[in-house]
Amino acid sequence: MLLETGRLRIRYINRDDWKSLQEIWKDFASSEYAQYDVWHNTDTADVRKRAARWEEGNRGTEHLFFAVCLKDIMIGYVVFHKRGDGYEVGYCSHSAYQGKGYARESLLALMDYFQGMGVTRLTAGTALKNLPSVKLLQTTGFRQTGTEQVSFYKDRTGDDIIFDGGIYEWTP
Repeated sequence: MLLETGRLRIRYINRDDWKSLQEIWKDFASSEYAQYDVWHNTDTADVRKRAARWEEGNRGTEHLFFAVCLKDIMIGYVVFHKRGDGYEVGYCSHSAYQGKGYARESLLALMDYFQGMGVTRLTAGTALKNLPSVKLLQTTGFRQTGTEQVSFYKDRTGDDIIFDGGIYEWTP
């Protein structure tokens, strides 16, 4: 166990978490917010490979992958990718556990953990229309520093589907 909060256990993701990741990604694919993120392949073989890569990544410091668990159930994850003098943060939670403060609780615990490791800058990006994500970043101390035009998908004619993304930064 890496961290414990009042309700959660946060640990490194391992290859055995593939089923939980698959469930989270399948659930997310049906979300209205899926259009604002990269599609995750939910094929069993692909998810198994990705979980194994994430476990391997946790042996270094360039990419870190954390499972957010309620008791022994993985309800989401938080990832950190080294970017310059800090880390870029990403996160996803199963919809059955959203709106209960778990994402905020886990993100704050991990921010404290990273601050204890000497990290002084975190960044994140989210669609400005993804109000739950915007609120999470704001309530954990991130501030919006800019916007950008983002596209992950194309329409039927091959044109980019563009949305406004917010760029957020946290410094202690």
